[in-house]
Amino acid sequence: MVILNNRLISAKEISVKFSVPYPTVNYYTNLGFFSVVKRKGNMRLYKKKDIRFCLDKISRWKDEGYPLRLIRKMLKKGA
Repeated sequence: MVILNNRLISAKEISVKFSVPYPTVNYYTNLGFFSVVKRKGNMRLYKKKDIRFCLDKISRWKDEGYPLRLIRKMLKKGA
């Protein structure tokens, strides 16, 4: 369920739109890569532009051989 006025996207929609397995969305949320902006019942909602930005960075850095632990630090620093 996308809320257009706030550009929010659910975890399931992230999985479909960005071709990321749903368990990976959960894992990245638990690692702190993705921030839940709002909850609607059991549904977690995220800012779509933040997810796109993070997934781009994660993908690039993983391709360069960085481990997820270091990627988390790099994202927190705003690299």
